[in-house]
Amino acid sequence: MLELRFSNHILECGCDEAGRGCLAGPVVAAAVILPDDFQCDLLNDSKQLSEKRRDYLRNIIEKEALAYAVAEVDNQTIDKINILNASILAMHNAIDKLPIRPEFIIVDGNKFKSYKQVPHKTIVKGDGKYLSIAAASILAKTYRDELMCKLHNQFSEYDWKQNKAYPTKKHKAAIKEFGTTVYHRMTFKMD
Repeated sequence: MLELRFSNHILECGCDEAGRGCLAGPVVAAAVILPDDFQCDLLNDSKQLSEKRRDYLRNIIEKEALAYAVAEVDNQTIDKINILNASILAMHNAIDKLPIRPEFIIVDGNKFKSYKQVPHKTIVKGDGKYLSIAAASILAKTYRDELMCKLHNQFSEYDWKQNKAYPTKKHKAAIKEFGTTVYHRMTFKMD
């Protein structure tokens, strides 16, 4: 069972991103504030769950969260400022979109930049420890996967419906055969 809170602040926001290691598409981040009585035994790091389970949990999170928001940073910006800075920017943008200002922020991983004087804590493997980070990981992943499936309709040869633009053999072979698209991250190693 994951913990509800890291701090003793009720308006604690969990943040995570999806798509850092991809060769194409945006990096997507989510910010989630859960209510004090939130419980969900099924909630876990999105990478540990099936697509069907993530979609099911996304509905629960969107219904029961006090507040949630999702934001993306496109591949051109990733190429300009690098993937780490783009991931942090996406998280900041997601927090900006929250209708409630958080009192404390917990972030999956070990890198984050201060957000408007709100105290924060980075937590390695936080998506497997805290419910709000796990919830953010699920929203970020499901929103990004949805987006990559839509882009797949334009560029089906890259198999983004299946690989979500991660560097699979099929994706790399398609880059070799067809070149890159406007969605590819040009600063990433393609072969």
